[in-house]
Amino acid sequence: MSLSSALVSVATFTPVIAGKLPYRRLNFTASNVDLPNLDLTNTETFSDYVFGTLLDGNKYIGVGGYDEHRVVYSRSAHFGDYAVEGRCIHLGVDTWADAGTPVHAPLDGVVHSIAFNDNFGDYGPTVIVQHELDGITFHTLYGHLSLDSLDLFKEGEHIEAGVLVGFIGDYPENGYWPPHLHFQVIEDMGVLRGDYPGVSTLREREDYLANCPDPNLILRIPELD
Repeated sequence: MSLSSALVSVATFTPVIAGKLPYRRLNFTASNVDLPNLDLTNTETFSDYVFGTLLDGNKYIGVGGYDEHRVVYSRSAHFGDYAVEGRCIHLGVDTWADAGTPVHAPLDGVVHSIAFNDNFGDYGPTVIVQHELDGITFHTLYGHLSLDSLDLFKEGEHIEAGVLVGFIGDYPENGYWPPHLHFQVIEDMGVLRGDYPGVSTLREREDYLANCPDPNLILRIPELD
């Protein structure tokens, strides 16, 4: 059985973010005509656009991004040289919500690794949890958390579904992004700890997507179906 099939077979998962606001799918591809007019290197400007314009003054929770060919990564050298081959394919689902929003584990697991990926455009505080389902080992990654989230657990600690993993962080500590959670499913972490690419190049797209199935198999947000 594949990981995707195993995830589909589960009746329900605990919500990662339990919000009462409706969801709105956000678009950060070249088809978004607003983006060329924004200084995306200015995180305050970027955040005002997300929460003020796209989410209409926080009337929605923003979601989206899996396998999305995004143009916003040119804001940071962390994603490579766009004149050559920058990383642009998003491998997780982003949930755009206020800093301080609680983030929960969708199923039981063990804390695999914790790190503060402190670069402009990086994950910032990051927690990775290892799970097992139908004999398949896989991982969930929670990026752009608050710095104090890293004090909630130690590596190797068992956690149960529904437990608080952390809180959505604010910039600059969250990697200089508008507040949001990057949630990613990863089957094979290889030797990496506390970090795993959340964005790939076009050339590597299929390989990374094969190792990182759609997080909505867990999130089950109708707007992402």
